[in-house]
Amino acid sequence: MGPKATVIYDADCGFCRVSLALLLSWGRQRALRPLPLGSPEANLLLADLTEAERDASWHLVLDDGTRFSAGAAVAPALSLLPGGHIPAALFARFPGATERTYRRVAAHRGLLGRFVPARARRWADRVIARTPYP
Repeated sequence: MGPKATVIYDADCGFCRVSLALLLSWGRQRALRPLPLGSPEANLLLADLTEAERDASWHLVLDDGTRFSAGAAVAPALSLLPGGHIPAALFARFPGATERTYRRVAAHRGLLGRFVPARARRWADRVIARTPYP
C-alpha cells in the first residue's frame, strides 16, 4: 500500500524531524510520506499560501488534494496510522484545544529543539531517509 498523505515539514527543525519520525515509525505501513518545506513539490502543493503561511506550521496533504495545516492536521494524520482512530477522535473532538496546543508548541520549537539530543535527531534523520519521496 502506498502513501495516503504527504507530510510537509521543516527539515531544519530538530524537534520537527523527531516528531515526524515518531509518526513515520508508528505508521509502518507507510501511510505518510515526508516532504521538506521549500522543496519544489512542497512549493507546488502549498502554492496558494504565502511563504509565511507555509513556514508557520506543518501541513498534511491527502492524496485527494485536501490539505490540513497546524493543529487541524493532527487528527487526520493520526487517523491514517494503525490504532490512531481513537486519539484522532479525541483531537477532532477538541479542535480549539488542539490548535492552541499546536501553536504553543510551534512557537517554542526552537527552545524545545535544544532539548532534543543529537542522537535522537540522527535517529529521526535515518527514519525520514528510509521513507522515500519522489
